[in-house]
Amino acid sequence: MAEICCGVVSGSDTAASCEPSSRAARRRRMEIRRFKFIAGVALPLENGNKRPKLEVCPDLSPRECENAVENCGGVAEAPEPRLDLEVKDDSLETNDVSSESPECLTLSLCGNPAPVDVVPELFDKTPKYGTTSVCGRRRDMEDAVAIHPSFCRRDNLLPSGLHFFGVYDGHGCSHVAKSCKERLHHLVKEELENRETTTEEWKEAMERSFSRMDKEVTEWSSGEPITNCRCELQTPQCDAVGSTAVVAIVTPDKIIVANCGDSRAVLSRGGKAITLSTDHKPDRPDELSRIETAGGRVIYWDVPRVLGVLAMSRAIGDNYLKPFVISEPEVTITDRTEEDECLILASDGLWDVLSNDTACCIARKCLDGQAPSPPPSPGSDGDAGETSDKCCSDASVLLTKVALARHSTDNVSVVVIDLKKDT
Repeated sequence: MAEICCGVVSGSDTAASCEPSSRAARRRRMEIRRFKFIAGVALPLENGNKRPKLEVCPDLSPRECENAVENCGGVAEAPEPRLDLEVKDDSLETNDVSSESPECLTLSLCGNPAPVDVVPELFDKTPKYGTTSVCGRRRDMEDAVAIHPSFCRRDNLLPSGLHFFGVYDGHGCSHVAKSCKERLHHLVKEELENRETTTEEWKEAMERSFSRMDKEVTEWSSGEPITNCRCELQTPQCDAVGSTAVVAIVTPDKIIVANCGDSRAVLSRGGKAITLSTDHKPDRPDELSRIETAGGRVIYWDVPRVLGVLAMSRAIGDNYLKPFVISEPEVTITDRTEEDECLILASDGLWDVLSNDTACCIARKCLDGQAPSPPPSPGSDGDAGETSDKCCSDASVLLTKVALARHSTDNVSVVVIDLKKDT
């Protein structure tokens, strides 16, 4: 503890060296008006803690002291100091707050700090989330999940940034889904930079991003064979590999979803499930018409398939099925409300066996703490992925367990995002 006496700061002198408590001593202490922390000076350690170096301003009249506060960037008048002031925090550290800086930090003697310019990013709130991916009953894991909080910041969105969430369901092999995981958010960021985020711009930016991703995959697949990849044993150029992509960008006031394929985004709002994307199935009337117009056919082989092969009508990759299978996403923009509870992104391994309402109900109970935490699963039955919140993680794990219990035969990947405003 440092005691301030007679205008001198001492960390080692004892109270015995100070003048006796008297009117003269009190009057001298009242002459101290302002302290300024000196930045950029190395301070000795005492008891393992860094002590702040203090500099006492020269004696000033009350008017001059107030002017000094204004020149230092303060916006409030200095309150009257209290007597017998003691600095109780020996470990206090500050940033550069020199008197020449407009962001100067000024401390009044009564202990009430004057207003300080704060960097907004320090208070950025990232939505809580949890992810889980399981191989399930498939031989190989071909899904991929991408989580990138605050991946892109816009001046008009400070203090909050844009948060990117994506689920990619590969088919034929996993390398297209992995490529989307590594690259798609970068492409989206490039398209969003220096652009106004109007409704049309959001749609065009997402379409350009998916198109560029598809082009990169196409150029990569037509190049040299990929090493350590089982698909090269089947097709050296890997043109029979692709991936779905459902992407959600969460902003402080909107949810932008871009979907290509049969993965899905569902919003829970006010206890009800709202679908934010529509599956691209070959027998969907508009998709069937588009495929047939392009000269293709939809053949039923267990389920409707493009040319009897692919059970979805849009995907990134799948060069051998172009132009019948396209990479253009459908984009929806939804305004956030106080009733929003959570957003679920998942591959069709979940949606094939769970309805939207059931999935949202399970997620809500986990987020509200009404569902017990699911036990860990042995082996490949359960693989909890990246998470920032236990309740969201429990929700994603429980959804995958329910999907497996209902005999889902596909990989299952789930992302649960908590959208409640008060969290």
